[in-house]
Amino acid sequence: MAIQRIIIAALIATSLIYMATAIPGTATFYTTYVPSACYGFQDQGTMIAAANPSLYNNGEACGRRYRVKCTGATNQGVPQPCTGNEVTVKIVDLCPGCGNDQLDLSQEAFSVVANPDAGRIKTDYNQV
Repeated sequence: MAIQRIIIAALIATSLIYMATAIPGTATFYTTYVPSACYGFQDQGTMIAAANPSLYNNGEACGRRYRVKCTGATNQGVPQPCTGNEVTVKIVDLCPGCGNDQLDLSQEAFSVVANPDAGRIKTDYNQV
């Protein structure tokens, strides 16, 4: 019984920490993964993302991992795009056209958290 309480307390604490450190932003997706600004022609898989210029910080973000969760729609085309899932992505590229607090996810990563028909979603993300 005591172990169950400890596990529940740990899960609650983890959720609170995530919510306290999450950055609200938006996400889009892209489909051409190489070459990338961080790794050139080296394949980094499909759970990847391109960072906005501020987050990218002249390559400092390369290799960092971020947990991303869809929080809502940005347009009326798909009013409820979120799947309820989270995804962890690795920063492998720069998204020069992205706004502050925007991530450009691989199409595969975007599909984990939202319906790709939405094109752009509201998100919370944090470094893990």
